[in-house]
Amino acid sequence: MEKSSTLLVHFDKSSPALANEIKEALEGSDGAAKADAMKKAIMLLLNGESLPHLFITIVRYVLPSEDHTVQKLLLLYLEIIDKTDPKGRVLPEMILICQNLRNNLQSPNEYIRGVTLRFLCRLCESEIIEPLIPSVLSNLDHRHPFIRRNALLAVMSIYRLPHGEQLVPDAPEMIERALATEQDPSAKRNAFLMLFNCDQARAVAYLLSHVDQVPEWNELMQMVALDLIRKVCRTNPAEKGKYIMIIVSLLTAPSAAVVYECASTLVSLSSAPTAIRSAATTYCQLLLSQSDNNVKLIVLDRLNELKSSHREIMMDMIMDVLRALSSPNLDIRRKTLDIALELITPRNIDEVVLTLKKEVVKTQSGELEKNGEYRQMLVQAIHSCAMKFPEVASTVVHLLMDFLGDSNVASAIDVVLFVREIIETNPKLRVSIITRLLDTFYQIRAARVCSCALWIIGEYCLSLSEVESGISTIKQCLGDLPFYTVSEEGETNDSLKKPQQVNSSVTVSSRRPAVLADGTYATQSAASETAVSAPAIVPGTLSSTGNLRSLILTGDFFLGAVVSCTLTKLVLRLEEVQPSKAEVNKQTTGALLIMTSMLQLGQSSYLPHPIDNDSYDRIVLCIRLLCNTGDAVRKIWLESCRQSFAKMLADKQFREMEEIKAKAQISYAQPDDLIDFYHLKGRRGMTQIELEDEVHDDLKRATGEFTKDGDDCNKLNRILQLTGFSDPVYAEAYVTVHHYDIVLDVTVINRTKETLQNLCLELATMGDLKLVERPQNYTLAPESSKQIKANIKVSSTETGVIFGNIVYETSNVLERTVVVLNDIHIDIMDYISPATCADVAFRNMWAEFEWENKVMFQPLLSLHSFKLLKCM
Repeated sequence: MEKSSTLLVHFDKSSPALANEIKEALEGSDGAAKADAMKKAIMLLLNGESLPHLFITIVRYVLPSEDHTVQKLLLLYLEIIDKTDPKGRVLPEMILICQNLRNNLQSPNEYIRGVTLRFLCRLCESEIIEPLIPSVLSNLDHRHPFIRRNALLAVMSIYRLPHGEQLVPDAPEMIERALATEQDPSAKRNAFLMLFNCDQARAVAYLLSHVDQVPEWNELMQMVALDLIRKVCRTNPAEKGKYIMIIVSLLTAPSAAVVYECASTLVSLSSAPTAIRSAATTYCQLLLSQSDNNVKLIVLDRLNELKSSHREIMMDMIMDVLRALSSPNLDIRRKTLDIALELITPRNIDEVVLTLKKEVVKTQSGELEKNGEYRQMLVQAIHSCAMKFPEVASTVVHLLMDFLGDSNVASAIDVVLFVREIIETNPKLRVSIITRLLDTFYQIRAARVCSCALWIIGEYCLSLSEVESGISTIKQCLGDLPFYTVSEEGETNDSLKKPQQVNSSVTVSSRRPAVLADGTYATQSAASETAVSAPAIVPGTLSSTGNLRSLILTGDFFLGAVVSCTLTKLVLRLEEVQPSKAEVNKQTTGALLIMTSMLQLGQSSYLPHPIDNDSYDRIVLCIRLLCNTGDAVRKIWLESCRQSFAKMLADKQFREMEEIKAKAQISYAQPDDLIDFYHLKGRRGMTQIELEDEVHDDLKRATGEFTKDGDDCNKLNRILQLTGFSDPVYAEAYVTVHHYDIVLDVTVINRTKETLQNLCLELATMGDLKLVERPQNYTLAPESSKQIKANIKVSSTETGVIFGNIVYETSNVLERTVVVLNDIHIDIMDYISPATCADVAFRNMWAEFEWENKVMFQPLLSLHSFKLLKCM
């Protein structure tokens, strides 16, 4: 176990110093060499080396040195060496340093005095400190503030020792007098901190006697005052009314740290609407005034907590929260949108949607690199708003449809999914959406977006003009037929061979399985998911090809199958709305020609890879259906698909409502609980905030919000028994796992009639776990208990084991007694918390993280050779 120190020192293990070299350098007269030798000695001690003979050398040659650097290093050395024997008694040679410390405390140099006083703050041995107390107290009146502030800290540390009250019995009175006359801000803060930690009643009296001056105090004093208020109100909640006004007065302090602490304290102490509104306003102001992104994220976390407990008040602050979207950081924007989406009401939905629309328009500027990702977040936010409040869909759907051809494929997919859901849930917008979609369809350059848009066209083009426009749009985007000619294939076979080989290598190497909604896989080319920047020029076609033609000529026959299904639906619907049979036959013939051209293209050698079996079967099915239709099949193609989609949306809304109900907190009140009425409450001498706070506390008490039985049950489930009931020392641990930290709260009970001395909890870990700090030794009285905390760092989410024992001594037995503890197993499930994820987001993350490793192998034997070997 590494020894504790207040200094981090780099240690070069490649060239460790020898003890003899260090001793020779210390005995010399060169100050720089002594300082270097002291550094080497400190590094060796911190890394577990023992230098037992070096102490006398340091006493003889280093103590008399007047070099300030050497004296500072001497104090660090004295801090880390063992000053007690195994039984806890101070070593006799430690008396040699007391005179040197006394001389330092009386030195004419202020720096030496100050660092020595700071060193005394880290000493725990009363035998060493006791002879130095008069010198420490004399420094309280020194003229230099540097010495006074360190002397105040030294007095506080001495007073907080196990027997410190006997060493300095009148310390609180002395510090109180020093606080009344002190002018230095840091020294004043240290004096107030000493009263806060050692004599809370005097600190409270000083605070209440200077209430009017608290806003004028310096930042350090105000922070200590807030800590004092929190501690007092936690122990005595009935008195928090007199302190709330102090907190409110500090909300206008110039220091951002003080303002943040004030808001946090106000939320933790009061439930009054006025107090919560003031805290929320303060958080929003910090959100805009602070430039540090980490600060903004922390403030957003606090606002998120307020949203959970005081949603009604936060609804009025939604526009202030949305102002954080001005930050270019995507994490801040994402968290801001998440908070705002849960605060939407019919009163503020119009303002929120208008703000989101303005942000969408700003993303068109292209000034920032991640505008596409930000636009995707905005589209998802608008989508959520439109689902909760369908009346706003008409104001945003046409704006978002301009981004169907966005170069960011993920953003374009979100837009088309939004359009698909809106056109089903808002029948009044169907005509305008279909018209706009047909006008902008040629701009779409992503295969997945085209597939979804084609499905919308096939399902929701109902009138004669819409059906004819849909067929015409698809034909225009496909271009002239056929996709290639046989003669041109033979003529251009040699000239296009090399470019085709290059294209083939690019396309085949990027093929990967796509995860469908049901968890199955469909093989597709990655080229179908990327934007087509420059459509290929094919002989016999126009120089400017349509988007569907360009995508199909890259080998995306899945899109070709979708085009065939869409044309089939449109032709089937045309038979119902078109009275002219000749026109129906003409469109049917055109659709069949397109489908057969796709099959011809897929079976030719013109493309680097042929059509896949699934797409081939789908296109052939469409051809057979158009050649011979029946009423049952017609109903399936024209009605069942949309009915299934409507059922999916209804199921999705049902699940969302169930989640909202599950999140709602159910509070219970006891039958005999006291209920106070607002109008019957006495108001004498109470401010509005105090009155509101008391009323809300009564309401919480009456509705059972103060009781958290569920938390207590969970806590009991996480208690692990470490020793047996028959052991002389009983121990149990409460394990708390938080991200990369594990906290063990161990309760140790002395079940014997003897005093246990030097009781130590020794822990060791297995796996990627590391003990941060070794627990100190304790003395347990008969039948008494002690709470011991141990912190463990986790470097990976793997299963680990914590094991150890409890070691103690008794006065009757000279040997140490060891009690072995049960192992504590840290499971990976302790790090995992349940969460929900949308289907689209899950598929994107699955493809991005590549959780399924692809292993390429070359078989040594062909199938024919294997059969021959088998026959032999």
